[in-house]
Amino acid sequence: MASESETSVGNQIQIPSPSLSLSQPQPLQDRVAIVTGSARGIGQAIALHLGSLGAKLVINHTSSNSTHEAELVASQINNSLSSSLNNTPRAITVRADVSDPTQLKSLFDKAEEAFNSPVHILVNSAGIIDSKYPTIANTSLENFDNIFRVNARGAFLCCKEAANRIKRGGGGRIILLSTSLVGALKPGAAAYTASKAAVETMTKILAKELRGTRITANCVAPGPIATELFFTGKTEEQVKGVIEECPLNRLGETKDVAPLVGFLATDASEWVNGQVIRVNGGYV
Repeated sequence: MASESETSVGNQIQIPSPSLSLSQPQPLQDRVAIVTGSARGIGQAIALHLGSLGAKLVINHTSSNSTHEAELVASQINNSLSSSLNNTPRAITVRADVSDPTQLKSLFDKAEEAFNSPVHILVNSAGIIDSKYPTIANTSLENFDNIFRVNARGAFLCCKEAANRIKRGGGGRIILLSTSLVGALKPGAAAYTASKAAVETMTKILAKELRGTRITANCVAPGPIATELFFTGKTEEQVKGVIEECPLNRLGETKDVAPLVGFLATDASEWVNGQVIRVNGGYV
């Protein structure tokens, strides 16, 4: 199994240097954001981007193997210009399995305690896929259950906790990651695709259930992105085939996804609610 929550390739992502004057507030100034699965890959890029917008970050990871990487992400944020203005950290790391309700509650508790503030933004980027890409006929029940446990159950628990805990009255944002495979319907990824279709459905319903709170809920559905999650289990020929399917003739990069999530986290996005937004270069 490859883990979407903890996968990436290439050079370490850098936080852009703030170009605004120090007296001008940033779009997410001092808002608290939890990004699940942010030790690597898309989640890492999202966390760093939200940090560059002024947010205080909780870098979530799921295993001891990713502790060092999570700490490096937090360190990048804490060493940025915005953090150097005082000695208080702007990013912490918390290990938690999103499919475990007790651990997820603790994740929110630690965020509130660390920053003495309610959580404003939740981005759920945690997820797994079977890198063997089996057909439905060859998908084991164990793998099916494991994929739905993390991807669908985990998203449900994130939605449930966020709906009860995120700040109301403005600025509250719930952003879940899905996949453009829900639109592409490619053979070999039925369990993963179905689990993400469940995420999209929950997002749309959640947005309606949060009526009157001014909390928005949206889903971002990336296409093929150059992370370890994408490359694991694929031959060079298969990778080239995917590239040929994209009108822009390349794979997406994590930096193609993070700015969209950043926009959805800001006040400017308030009229975008209950939507599934595909970011895939025309792949679907």
